[in-house]
Amino acid sequence: MTGHLRNRRSLAAACFAVTTALALSACGSPDSDDSGTGPVSGGGATGGTTHMVATAMGNVAVPVAPKRVVVLDTAELDSALTLGVKPVGATHADVDSGFLNYLPEDQVAGIKDVGAMMTPSLESIAALKPDLILTSKVRHGDVYDELKKIAPTVMTENTGFTWKENFQTHANALGKVPEAEKVIAAYADHTAKVTEALGGKEKAAGTEVNMVRFVEGADIRVYGRQNYIATILADVGLGRPMIVDKAKDGFSYDVSPEKIDLADADVVFHSTYGDAKKSKETRTVGSGLWKNMSAVKNGRVFAVDDELWIQGIGYTAADKILDELQADLTK
Repeated sequence: MTGHLRNRRSLAAACFAVTTALALSACGSPDSDDSGTGPVSGGGATGGTTHMVATAMGNVAVPVAPKRVVVLDTAELDSALTLGVKPVGATHADVDSGFLNYLPEDQVAGIKDVGAMMTPSLESIAALKPDLILTSKVRHGDVYDELKKIAPTVMTENTGFTWKENFQTHANALGKVPEAEKVIAAYADHTAKVTEALGGKEKAAGTEVNMVRFVEGADIRVYGRQNYIATILADVGLGRPMIVDKAKDGFSYDVSPEKIDLADADVVFHSTYGDAKKSKETRTVGSGLWKNMSAVKNGRVFAVDDELWIQGIGYTAADKILDELQADLTK
């Protein structure tokens, strides 16, 4: 992974409430479905060739079956490919390969690079003559007016923690509601099988798991409960140590290498964004504090791919993560 990093906006930590034709639910709503296994319903029709999609920027009329889709973040790319839609254009992630490495090469081959995720080229997007653009307000709300002049632009409010609701919005916009229902059902089955493989719900809940991320240019992040990877751990039914409840806005509790022992748990997964030395990974995992953690002593520490576990943010990534969770936790 490249050591050159661009500043990225933090993933939002709170669920958002967007009343949509998909009947999406906000966190805490009586109708909410935290597992993401609820049915997906279609949007309201506005005519024979378009239908209405509720977005963070208001209702947007989009083609019933868009053919030239441009996606501006990794979550939207995962959603499109998961639903069998190959975008004509996408932004590149801050990695050597451009697109995240968990995505099959044949699926991303031929997708036009329209610039860096936080600074997409409007000219490159327009040149592709898209009929739909997918992104989020937290990423590109400041250029929404320009984007919507190019093509109907569907923005979710945030990314990360709200990935399941966002996927339903993407499915509605792409005209892939039936396909989305199958994906959601398959994910529910997969999580149930992983829980069973771990010994059932009670045993899974009794296993406390932490996710630690070494980030170049920032403190070490101990991930809380309100982020993408936390939702997957929760869906499997894994326990979390008390330290995660100190996470600011639920997202992460940041520590220095001198306090890494606070991240100890039954199992610790860790990933690195950027250079191992500059992110403090090398220094931390070589320290006495790290080596004395119970998870390390018990051989229950696992290095994982940051591109998959943290950056992917979608059902295709989630399925791969579930496979790795099961493999590591049943060793």
